[in-house]
Amino acid sequence: MTINLRTEVIAIEDEIIATRRHLHQHPELGFEEFETAKFVASRLEELGVTVKTSVGKTGVVGVLQGAEPGPTIGLRADMDALPIQETNDLPFKSENEGVMHACGHDGHMAMLLGAARILSGKRGNLKGAIKFIFQPAEEGGGGSRHMIEDGVLKEPDVNEIYGIHVWNYQEFGTIGVKDGSIMAAADKFTITIKGKGGHGAAPQGTVDAIVVASQLVINFQTIVSRNTNPLESTVVSIGKIEGGDSFNIIADEVTLYGTARSLTEENRQLVIQRMNEIIDGVAKAYGAEISLNYEDGYPVTVNTQAEVEKLSKAARKIVGENVGTPYLSMGGEDFSYYLEKVPGCFFFVGSAPEDKEPMSVPHHCSHFDINEKALLVGTSVLVQLVEDLL
Repeated sequence: MTINLRTEVIAIEDEIIATRRHLHQHPELGFEEFETAKFVASRLEELGVTVKTSVGKTGVVGVLQGAEPGPTIGLRADMDALPIQETNDLPFKSENEGVMHACGHDGHMAMLLGAARILSGKRGNLKGAIKFIFQPAEEGGGGSRHMIEDGVLKEPDVNEIYGIHVWNYQEFGTIGVKDGSIMAAADKFTITIKGKGGHGAAPQGTVDAIVVASQLVINFQTIVSRNTNPLESTVVSIGKIEGGDSFNIIADEVTLYGTARSLTEENRQLVIQRMNEIIDGVAKAYGAEISLNYEDGYPVTVNTQAEVEKLSKAARKIVGENVGTPYLSMGGEDFSYYLEKVPGCFFFVGSAPEDKEPMSVPHHCSHFDINEKALLVGTSVLVQLVEDLL
């Protein structure tokens, strides 16, 4: 596999990796990235980048203005870690109990800071501006919405935006990107079933909430298998069932907790519609009272074609023909909120650890780690992209 890393990136390889390791060692949860934000802001200020802090609560934005007027390109890295106890035996393992960079956001920041260092030295040749966006709380907190509300896409107005993500499901040296839907809408729901309890030896006259819950679990599986197009990925999963008091008591209340994910807004709405129809039918059939609390999560992440083509062109200059459709998952991404406002592209950098199968070190696990050479690939792509655009 031939990889043509940018020479400027090779020159600061040690710095990029050291940055990732420092951030990995000091992880912070969403909206608590206070020390992370200070570190990022300090690095940007050293480069002569105009810095604004406390954007979207704990976010940091740096603006690099070129010598001549032109478009503004947004580049985003997320900053937050996960509430996971790290089990890796690394010299730079997390020092914060119960908190870990288990999804690669430390690498995202390292790549963007590396790109900022290189591009700040080229400002005299840039026709336009770069907005370096370091965002809090991607992991469920919707930090991008808070940054948008605080004007991250304004002054100067962002014309197009790009988000980068290391991806352990792809081999090192690959770039994954595609037009259209690339990450799923990720919603969650809670269903409360109220029946009529009684003794297990005398079920007559009761409304068994556990039996009702079981019917819902089974019937919800037909939403995906019988109501959606098999070629359009959709998921409905019950992750937790809570109810009952004893082995010989018929439960009068059960709660179901689950998630629904889809790659189109049409399927997202279909899932909600069918869940309500099934709930109504089961409630009438069994005489139970059933309520659904459905919470919209992140919308579908939808890349725009023109920006995908620009990113792909830049990526091919770095990794050759190893640019293609990524390993897709039904995970959600709050980069979707930026893409609802401006055109852009979310893409993946293959980061499977060396000598390990791509699926063996998954994201959001306690032993998560990456091939740090992937950071050089990602940084090279970002630098190449900006040079191509500005």
